[in-house]
Amino acid sequence: MKKLILGAAMALLLSTAAHAETIGVSMAKFDDNFLTVLRNGMIDYSKTLNGVSLQVEDAQDDVAKQQSQIQNFIASGVTAIIVNPVDTDATAAMSKLAADAKIPLVYVNREPVNVDTLPANQAFVASNEQESGTLETQAICKLLNGKGKAVVMMGELSNQAARQRTKDVHDVIATDACKGIEIVQEQTANWDRTKGSDLMANWLSAGIEFDAVISNNDEMAIGAIQALKAAGKDLSKIVVGGVDATQDALASMQAGDLKVTVFQDAAGQGKGAVDAALKLAKGEKLDKKVYIPFQLVTPANVKDFVKKN
Repeated sequence: MKKLILGAAMALLLSTAAHAETIGVSMAKFDDNFLTVLRNGMIDYSKTLNGVSLQVEDAQDDVAKQQSQIQNFIASGVTAIIVNPVDTDATAAMSKLAADAKIPLVYVNREPVNVDTLPANQAFVASNEQESGTLETQAICKLLNGKGKAVVMMGELSNQAARQRTKDVHDVIATDACKGIEIVQEQTANWDRTKGSDLMANWLSAGIEFDAVISNNDEMAIGAIQALKAAGKDLSKIVVGGVDATQDALASMQAGDLKVTVFQDAAGQGKGAVDAALKLAKGEKLDKKVYIPFQLVTPANVKDFVKKN
């Protein structure tokens, strides 16, 4: 009888192990407010799923390190891989690694350069960047009554989101309603708060005059606000906008400093990425691009978003 019970227990254990799903996750970096919410969204959601565990790694903004992480995931036999790319131009090589190993791969948040030619068992989960910069710039244009001078802070130029959001800015300003706005400076601050502050300080030292700051993300916008305050500028006369609706950005908006941001559902993207990875692992059909909608955030509706990111 004891042997029978032991045998049944072992069979159950082996069965459970056989059905366990391990997803390898490589994040571009941990030290980022938005990406932290994205990462935690994946982790928290995975805890609600039976037999699903995540192995989450920090690529520390290093392309080679991220590629090595993917190779390690493959060697350890994970069920699927989720990648938040360091450099979206380096994704073709990552796709090939996963495809050759026949392991499903999902890119999250940052659009891979090969998104239109992804292998059959790969997908992209994010929000449509064409909406983000468009919503931000349209709102800023409205606050400026369609005329004035603006500076643009760009994210990392190797990143598709930075390029698209900047294109969105130019596309909106080219419209009849906003063509009275002139871009007087446009430089990258690499998504970073400190670099955003430094860039703004340089513009102020150079005597650049402007009515608005159009930033590709909230972190750079907050850095710009810090530099403007340090220089004694009146923020009631300058429109500062960003993208992501992070908690720090929403606090800045409630304080009256940040005028515009765009809610990017980080936790929703994380959940969507995990769902997509599991579906691909089961051989289920899935669209190549899975979009989570952006939403405009202003002082009028900021309270609706304070607990979302």
